Amino acid sequence: MLNVQHEPVSSIPIHSQRPPRGDRFTSGQESRYGETGQTRELNMAAFLVSYRDMTLSMTAGKNWFRKSALKGSFAMWLARGAATLAACACLLGFAGAASSCFVYVGTYTTAQSKGIYMFKFDTASGESSAPVLAAEARNASFLALSPDGRFLYAVSETDRFDGQPGGAVSAYAVNSKTGSLTLLNRVGTRGAGPCHLAVDPSGKCLVAANYGGGSVAAFPVRPDGSIGESKSFIQHKGKSVNPRRQEGPHAHGATFDSEGRFVFVPDLGLDQVLIYRVNAVEGSIMPHDPPFVSVAAGSGPRHLAFHPNGRFAYVINELANTVAVFEYDNAKGVLKHLQTASTLPDGYAGDNTTAEIEVDPQGRFVIASNRGHDSLAVFAVGSDGTLSLRGHTSTQGKTPRNFAIDPSRHWIWVGNQNSNSLVLFRFRPETGALEPAGRTINIGAPVCVKYMISKD
Repeated sequence: MLNVQHEPVSSIPIHSQRPPRGDRFTSGQESRYGETGQTRELNMAAFLVSYRDMTLSMTAGKNWFRKSALKGSFAMWLARGAATLAACACLLGFAGAASSCFVYVGTYTTAQSKGIYMFKFDTASGESSAPVLAAEARNASFLALSPDGRFLYAVSETDRFDGQPGGAVSAYAVNSKTGSLTLLNRVGTRGAGPCHLAVDPSGKCLVAANYGGGSVAAFPVRPDGSIGESKSFIQHKGKSVNPRRQEGPHAHGATFDSEGRFVFVPDLGLDQVLIYRVNAVEGSIMPHDPPFVSVAAGSGPRHLAFHPNGRFAYVINELANTVAVFEYDNAKGVLKHLQTASTLPDGYAGDNTTAEIEVDPQGRFVIASNRGHDSLAVFAVGSDGTLSLRGHTSTQGKTPRNFAIDPSRHWIWVGNQNSNSLVLFRFRPETGALEPAGRTINIGAPVCVKYMISKD
């Protein structure tokens, strides 16, 4: 059930109730679970992926123009196409010149961490600089970059912001030569505990998922990268079968499809992935028809990742330790369930919850993180989108809440939240193999990893 609101911010009640979480801090305290590259020749596959997305967007744009030119859809298509062209130009501009990127790390605020950290990473050698504090921010637990890399956005996963109930999102300008961040502004998310956010392909709409409040909010992004006040606030309603973790709604992620027409919000408390139509020009969203797709009761959907071909989507289920595979109809914005696969090895009986999921840029492998088993599970992707488990690799730390493949597709940094460590792995895109690279960076409670190509 949904409660859609478009009133002014002051008229919207803030939902600040926040139950115990296995991977989340509450007011600076530990949770009950204790979880307190780009090579010298920028891989042309990355460009081809962007070119493919641009072509898909242009094809869709032609159809939209025929059907609804009078409704402004063509303008939205032009904005998305321009953003994709800019991304392609950015990739081509660095081809054959750059071998380094900036790595941004979001953290929970502890005695060892104060916000967003940054270090430089050489994707040719695997060498990295010492991390520095790029921006002080409370519980900056998830980050997102604008499509052109000029701006970085971060949640503040808190229960109060600016004296009012709810969390916040912050906008930063990125210095492409030094990686430094300059705060542009902060706005409230109108719900407690925002844990995830995403920017649409045009760079004009930002969506934040409020875990504690069980709600989702959409914001316009201004031309200077700053965030406008929320245009849409939608309160989820309902519950599912787990009395402790699913006593109410808990929006846990936001993922746009490649064309930016729809955004998908997994709600751990409802066992649903809610689907919203996007108006990027306004920076707003509305429930789609159908408004959601369900996963098995008690699964606890957390995050969603699309296959590069846009035909398949993968949802990681935190409570059931599974990945649900869906076929995606991008014209209709509909997900059809194909398969559910376990992230754990046969016979494992210990405690575990899953966290992150990512599809490699070639679409050959899906990787998921296990907290408890403390591993990355690697799946091979079949021609029909279904998964077959290839194996597990220890993350060499405790509670791998997040990881990310670098722009060169040859490295993965893993954030081990409870061991305060970032660990580097060599990724073999031909086989899906993961090999420890022998490099560890100590950062307090690292829970999000993002890359931005440097211009030096």
